[in-house]
Amino acid sequence: MIVPVSIPSPPPEWQVFNLGQWLRDIGLTWFGFDVNIYAYALCILAGIVVAVLLTNHRLTARGAEPWITLDIALFAVPFGIIGGRVYHVLTHPDDYFFEGADLLKTLYIWEGGMAIFGALIGGALGVWIGCRVTGIRFWSFADALAPGLLLAQAFGRLGNWFNQELFGLPTDLPWGLEIDRPNDAIPVGLPEDTLFHPTFLYEIVWNVTGAIVILLLARRVVLQWGKQLGIYLIWYGTGRSVFESIRLDPSELFLGIRVNVWGAWAAVVIGLVIIIIQSRRHTGLEPSVYTPGREWSPEAGVDSEDVYTDSDDEGNGAPVAAGPSGTTNATSGSAAKP
Repeated sequence: MIVPVSIPSPPPEWQVFNLGQWLRDIGLTWFGFDVNIYAYALCILAGIVVAVLLTNHRLTARGAEPWITLDIALFAVPFGIIGGRVYHVLTHPDDYFFEGADLLKTLYIWEGGMAIFGALIGGALGVWIGCRVTGIRFWSFADALAPGLLLAQAFGRLGNWFNQELFGLPTDLPWGLEIDRPNDAIPVGLPEDTLFHPTFLYEIVWNVTGAIVILLLARRVVLQWGKQLGIYLIWYGTGRSVFESIRLDPSELFLGIRVNVWGAWAAVVIGLVIIIIQSRRHTGLEPSVYTPGREWSPEAGVDSEDVYTDSDDEGNGAPVAAGPSGTTNATSGSAAKP
């Protein structure tokens, strides 16, 4: 027997928290400024922090300088935010460009509206710049980042729940989502007690599962040269193409299909192309997470676990590990941690 249970949406007052008023309420009357803290923004920030921490842990385990991830994030995060916002605005023009519209609202990211495909494009550019500056290989960083990206997106979807946005078609399933009226995404004529598919929850579960899958695969097989990024694109694109198809929010269409569904299919294709091409181009292990000549050494000397190569830059030779005395010894493939 199925017990009817619905998922409530948070009350509107949970969407924004006035820090200034709270400080005054607890006696700090000298604080005269009103500072609004948006739940959506906090979710995005939490996702960024989690992604940076996990990426740093994985990159450091492969011999990178601790916290060099932060140097790359200084480029990747702002480029990703700008790309995500621009993509969202361009694919939802009716929400921002109409007679009497306040064009400044195109910048109000804290009110919601971030497109992951735009964030990926902008973030990739930022990562490329950051990697050029720090000497980290782009593909090494991309692989280290892949599971963290999925976790960051999961946190972002939690922000959609706070904003009561991006929900799916009506449903009578026991986990239907309650949405407050009025809401522009709800078709006219639906009963007040109509429940909707919680697409935010579907994506959270899908993304967290994908992060676990990538982490487990990387422990069992060697996935380098961007292959983990390829798996990420295939995994996310597959799930997003399904969840996007049942969403009710307005979206631009191309050949009768939502633009973001096309984007999801493109992500799957790009992921497959990356895996196929990189598998053919690089049959060996990555020599190091650093580009040639940019390797990092601790103050006490070269770390004995740092992995280098005595061959070419393509990773087609036998990896070697630098010992405490500076000599090198041939290692097995397991020396390069995925």
